[in-house]
Amino acid sequence: MREENKKESVINKKWFSIVGFIVSIVLLLIAIVLSANEEKLARETRTNRNDISPSILEQASSELSKTVNEMQNETANNIESNEIYETNGNVVESVLKNETNKVAVSENGEQAKNETKQTSTEQNGDNTSEENKIVEQKVQEQFIKPVQGETITNYSMDSLIYSNTLQEWITHRGIDIKVDKTTVVQASAAGTVKYIKEDPRYGLSITIEHSDGFQTVYSSLLSSEFVKEGDVVAQGQSIGTVGNSAVFETADGSHLHFEILKDGEYVNPDIYVK
Repeated sequence: MREENKKESVINKKWFSIVGFIVSIVLLLIAIVLSANEEKLARETRTNRNDISPSILEQASSELSKTVNEMQNETANNIESNEIYETNGNVVESVLKNETNKVAVSENGEQAKNETKQTSTEQNGDNTSEENKIVEQKVQEQFIKPVQGETITNYSMDSLIYSNTLQEWITHRGIDIKVDKTTVVQASAAGTVKYIKEDPRYGLSITIEHSDGFQTVYSSLLSSEFVKEGDVVAQGQSIGTVGNSAVFETADGSHLHFEILKDGEYVNPDIYVK
């Protein structure tokens, strides 16, 4: 029994020794592997540092060089621009002055044209105004009132007026001037006596023909003793006397029925008589 126990004890010792040796080998290998990894990691770190630093430095150097060159170029351009401006300053100023003078001349030319047109327009306007005044004055002075008195019936061809004699609404081709019977009637303008006749509506009437297509008619007369047909009369010359011979206007008493025609059309005497 003892021998068997000794043998078993020896065997166990051997196995423990073998196991211990194996464990030692394993631990040694692990230590070697860890050491190798650390050294490899250190080498990679150094390699990365060596690789990154030159790149960064090169880029930084490039950017710095670019910035410096740009600043130098910009400074040189500014200096060159200033030199060009200083060199050509007189030319630029001369060109500006010439352009300014051209604009001023153009503006003055346009202003002169406008002033000339305005002056011409004003002169034409003044001439037209003067001509209108002359024509208006001529027309106004062409006729005078044949008798002095109150107008009791106005001209009315566009609307109806009430007739006291006819007791109805009618048109009225002239004006009625109330004056005393036998009042002398004057020619309203120079002209030629064209008609002296008894009108069935307006009684004894004298028609005088004037220039520019005008005619004047004097009706409701008592007499026409001062003229005869074909006589040339002057403005203000006596041609007859006032009566009450107008059948259509007998209710109005003695008065002169006065008409003016222009180119055969009845017009308002108040427009032409001064």
